[in-house]
Amino acid sequence: MKKKLILAAAGVLSIFTLAACSSSSDEIATMKGAKITVEDFYNEVKVSSDSQSRVANMIIYKVFEDKYGDKVSTKDIDAKFDEIKESAESQGQNFDDYLKQYGYTQKSYKALIKQSLAFEAGIESHIDITDEDLKTAWDSFHPEVEAQIISVATEDEAKEIKAELDKDGDFTKIAKEKSTDTATKEDGGKVKFDSTSTEVPAAVQEAAFKLKNGEVSDAIAVTDSTGYQTSYYLVKMTKTSAKGNDMDPYKDQLKEIATTTKASDSTFQAKVVSDELKEANVKIKDDAFKDVLSQYIQTEESSTEDTAASSTKESTKAESSTDSSEKTSDSSSATEDSSK
Repeated sequence: MKKKLILAAAGVLSIFTLAACSSSSDEIATMKGAKITVEDFYNEVKVSSDSQSRVANMIIYKVFEDKYGDKVSTKDIDAKFDEIKESAESQGQNFDDYLKQYGYTQKSYKALIKQSLAFEAGIESHIDITDEDLKTAWDSFHPEVEAQIISVATEDEAKEIKAELDKDGDFTKIAKEKSTDTATKEDGGKVKFDSTSTEVPAAVQEAAFKLKNGEVSDAIAVTDSTGYQTSYYLVKMTKTSAKGNDMDPYKDQLKEIATTTKASDSTFQAKVVSDELKEANVKIKDDAFKDVLSQYIQTEESSTEDTAASSTKESTKAESSTDSSEKTSDSSSATEDSSK
């Protein structure tokens, strides 16, 4: 969530940086008998739905940074920066050029990362893991296994390799020769992972956990985060393990799973954001953005309207219940009279 949000926010945030750092009368362009000022530009873009959502993000990030920013270290920021840079460059992008595209330097981008990490810290500070949360995490947990993987570009190639493996082909040799997974191919596709790992695609993990030692899966289709590129995997289980019935040895991992699950829950996030915005006493000064936080904070007027609507609804229910009771009573009386 965070990586895409950070990168996507950059361009629009630059617009509001321009508006904030410039006089409203500063000219962007002139022509015969007319001109376009920064104020003209700002008034044009601020009403777009994208600008509205970005302003909401700016407010939320600022509130969380002010309160939880001291929980984020320089080491944390640098590690996240390096992770995002490595991901971009693995897709053939020059990261510095990518930042410039959105008007960012490494320094200003790291400031944005700090806000994102402060948001994460704020969400997690509200999490209280219960025994029920641990039990839920345990139900889907699988301990670490050892396996081998081969990744190729097409389903036909994956099927050809599977047929070769079914005829006693050497998985290690084929992985070194044909796998496109650069992180594992030199070691014959060897990997270790459990159900919390992110290095191996979830679909590959799911298939692997169903295998016995020595078994090889059929071709597994995995689409990347862009939604455009699909790779095909074969996985061979080399050393599986059963979790048994005692979850105590895995409690730290289960707590991590439960924390991640709750932190990613949109309803939980919205409640935390709402509480933090109220505590920070956020006030919207520009009418163009008066509703950007409406999904998190109700105004006193809307709250009163909701209460009134709720009261009316309950009153209607009560009247309906009374009418129903009276009708039942009348019906009972009529039945008694009839029996007489």
